[in-house]
Amino acid sequence: MVTIPDFQTLMRPVLAHLEDGRTRRSRDIKDAMADQFDLTEAERAAMLPSGRQRTIDNRVGWALSYLTQAGLVAKPSRGQVVISDEGQAALSANPDRIDMKTLEAYPSYLKFRERTRKAPTSQTTVDTPPVAEATPSDLIEQAVSTNRAAVEGEVLQSALALSPTGFEDLVIRLLERMGYGKAGSVERTSASGDAGVDGIISQDPLGLDRIYVQAKRYAEDRTIDRPRIHEFAGALLGKQGDRGVFITTSRFSSGARQEAERINARIELIDGSRLAELLVAYGVGVQVEQTVTLYRLDEDFFDTL
Repeated sequence: MVTIPDFQTLMRPVLAHLEDGRTRRSRDIKDAMADQFDLTEAERAAMLPSGRQRTIDNRVGWALSYLTQAGLVAKPSRGQVVISDEGQAALSANPDRIDMKTLEAYPSYLKFRERTRKAPTSQTTVDTPPVAEATPSDLIEQAVSTNRAAVEGEVLQSALALSPTGFEDLVIRLLERMGYGKAGSVERTSASGDAGVDGIISQDPLGLDRIYVQAKRYAEDRTIDRPRIHEFAGALLGKQGDRGVFITTSRFSSGARQEAERINARIELIDGSRLAELLVAYGVGVQVEQTVTLYRLDEDFFDTL
């Protein structure tokens, strides 16, 4: 019988493995957990039903993902993880076990949980039925919502780790994937010193229909206030433009949103949360890991026989 630990059981051992403060590859942590729990060769080789990933790799990956959402683990670069100060404190405060209940003490984890309660295509929250009462469709919807929220958090952290020009390139790639500039072009302009504007979307081949882009990679807890929107509006005016999009990894104050509504130019504001949703929705910086198909009885078919 396979005795591979579940992802919650793995949370504290994974965090303890990082206790010395060294940055490690997530790949190495997966192997270390297989060693720590004395998994047999068969258990190490056990695959998910999809056959695309080892079970132990998947569970350690989810443990790391939840710890990251709570701020106990940081990802300084691709495939690299390191314990945070909060993670060190969590080990001391929880000598026996760290699980999802434990993580509820961390505001960043609660924000993540709130995102999982949102339907993938709307801003309304959905009730989650108890597992015993959930249908297969309910379970898949819950899994998709959890996965989407986790990946959105990770993709936003990856965006924050980019250089300013790298972030601008990411924004341009997203706008292209969304279909902007299809008949014209989408280009980054900051390298040429185009003050106040980081990108230009030409909606037609001649560039007569233009949308101007401001892309700012700021810390998540930073707030963009009214003056920054006023400055962007001034840049649009200088280019005789009347449409712009301000995209950031942080958030906008109510004053900033009011300013965007007040001025004559139409300015769309996209904060970090919305940016993460769009990156995942349009497949920028993410990969499809697995698809699932549910079947139901076709009663009409049998009625014709």
